[in-house]
Amino acid sequence: MTRLPYPPARRDEIVDVLHGTPVPDPYRWLEDPDAPETKEWLDAQDALFRGAELDGREHFRARVAELLRSGSVGTPVWRGERRFFTRRTPDQEHPVLYVADEDGERVLLDPTALDPSGVTTLDSYQPSKEGDRLAYQISVGGDEESKLYVIDVESGEVVEGPIDRCRYSPVAWLPGGEAFYYVRRLAPALVPDGEEQFHRRVYLHRVGSPADDDVLIFGEGLEKTNYYGVAVSRDGRWVWISAARGTAPRNDLWLGDLSASAPEAPALVTVQEGVDAQTALHVGRDGRLYVFTDLDAPRGRVCVTSPSEPGADSWRDLIPEDHEAVLSDFAILDDLPEPIILAGWTRHAISEITVHALETGERTGEVPLPGLGSVGGIVERPEGGHEAWFSYTDTITPTAVYRYDALTGETTLWEAPPGAIEVPEARTEQIVYRSKDGTEVHMLAISRDGSGPRPTILYGYGGFGISMTPGFSATALAWVEAGGVYAVAQLRGGGEQGEQWHRAGMLGHKQNVFDDLHAAAEHLIATGVTSPDRLAISGGSNGGLLVGSALTQRPDLYAAVVCTAPLLDMIRYEKFGLGATWNVEYGSADVPEEFGWLWGYSPYHRVREGVSYPATLFAVFASDTRVHPLHAWKMAAALQHAQAGDRPILLRNETEVGHGARAVSKSIELAADQLAFLARHTGLGVTGGR
Repeated sequence: MTRLPYPPARRDEIVDVLHGTPVPDPYRWLEDPDAPETKEWLDAQDALFRGAELDGREHFRARVAELLRSGSVGTPVWRGERRFFTRRTPDQEHPVLYVADEDGERVLLDPTALDPSGVTTLDSYQPSKEGDRLAYQISVGGDEESKLYVIDVESGEVVEGPIDRCRYSPVAWLPGGEAFYYVRRLAPALVPDGEEQFHRRVYLHRVGSPADDDVLIFGEGLEKTNYYGVAVSRDGRWVWISAARGTAPRNDLWLGDLSASAPEAPALVTVQEGVDAQTALHVGRDGRLYVFTDLDAPRGRVCVTSPSEPGADSWRDLIPEDHEAVLSDFAILDDLPEPIILAGWTRHAISEITVHALETGERTGEVPLPGLGSVGGIVERPEGGHEAWFSYTDTITPTAVYRYDALTGETTLWEAPPGAIEVPEARTEQIVYRSKDGTEVHMLAISRDGSGPRPTILYGYGGFGISMTPGFSATALAWVEAGGVYAVAQLRGGGEQGEQWHRAGMLGHKQNVFDDLHAAAEHLIATGVTSPDRLAISGGSNGGLLVGSALTQRPDLYAAVVCTAPLLDMIRYEKFGLGATWNVEYGSADVPEEFGWLWGYSPYHRVREGVSYPATLFAVFASDTRVHPLHAWKMAAALQHAQAGDRPILLRNETEVGHGARAVSKSIELAADQLAFLARHTGLGVTGGR
């Protein structure tokens, strides 16, 4: 290879002095996406990427598309005899929302019918308690700026909306379907410049009334970055509201009795406030308050109490904390001679469901599962019953929905994804290794039979308490089928071992996450799975920060990197997108001690001239309102300037998509480009056949 002629990028002499430390920022001009100079540079980067030698692109595009032809199916949401669910057939770009009842099933909402261009996505939906109305939220172009509508389920007519500024809003219907609580941001004119993404409030909305007349319920005068949750019990008597500062792993929580106060002014009683724990509530049909909490239980527990005494002093353990498995959710089945509660767990990220007596919590059995994989949320009928539904997937099994019948104790397939696919033979191995400080870390490795060092992708995330559980991935299987190994490390910062595991990789402990990844790489090399010239790393969002840090800390250890929608300038990250909501995870450069943490690893600031860096592909999305693409733009410019070797530094800049959901065809194109890039730079030969 020869060193690429990179587009010229001006280096400015901008140096901020923060807490006595000089912080250079030579590419700050790239923070302005509308500047002519930025646009010219991005156009040149696009031409450079389009001219890259990615011989395996057509093969991977075809194979990923084939594997995604399974389509998808979602877990049902029940309201009386109606059930609501999503399904995507092999020829569809987006999942379609259906309703089914005694007359059969029919389409309720098809995003492609709303917008044939394919850039509109269904972000969420919530049926009313009676199932005759449904609130849904859609956004356009990947910006996640949801607009809320209400549809009449019987006629299919829109009876409300759009209501804007509803990004990430829960909807909590009151009985009768005429009103609901929801979360909406204040109008931009009412907040300081640059804070338009924050300042949420909980409101009561009555269907048919102007949204600007909605009654303010909660949030006035509280932290600007707060996220709010709101829910109403099945019988409509109880409302509870939670508040969390940004993505903090703790929340405040209040409970109100709507039988004793009007919906417009619920009399809220504090459940917890200023407590370093995450807690959620559920009122059962038996009138008891069920509390799901990690207070004094980092792996989670379920407690019970009376709604009239909701504070922690009155909680009684129903399902206590396990010392190895992590509690993920629960469901109550009470239409039985002996009512039960199902508890969902993960043990080293592998799912289990146990059965317990509802009254005492005593374990009485377990739910049979299809294999060693991942279970989605457990769903019961709100009116009570003896059945539960859940989704299941593993590394070679597309997500399907299963039904558990407590009367028979059997688990049966409820609905499989609609498309038939040929899945390659592959095996999944659970690997245990030691990190730099001796901590035991787990990793899943998917491969076909074979030996000797092979091209390997090591994937990780390590943040926000999010667990890397086994699941069907067309990208991973296409790589494995072509002869590679795909490994997923369960790094600190995730939730695989509970909240303590998360906190061991956040704030001042963030370096543990990077050390865990380096140790995973070294283990794969030491055991002969791969070699440094055949090892790639991949990650997105917080995982993009992970691999960005890894390539600057250990450029010798990795041959190639795919860095998707990343955070990379950790000194200025709070100024863009939703960055200010993440300082509870990373820290703030405004605080001297926390600046020290960030300055210690901020990838953009760790780039050094004269270093041979791995081949690196940055993939970013112009409509990303969570993580601004400027992070990758600045880092790409810095690496292109500093690169002493001949491995390419490329930027893939995509329009009309954002951080989250997208059309299937766009996912296929992205995966094909990423896999072809990694194949070229790890020596994976792709001939176009299987």
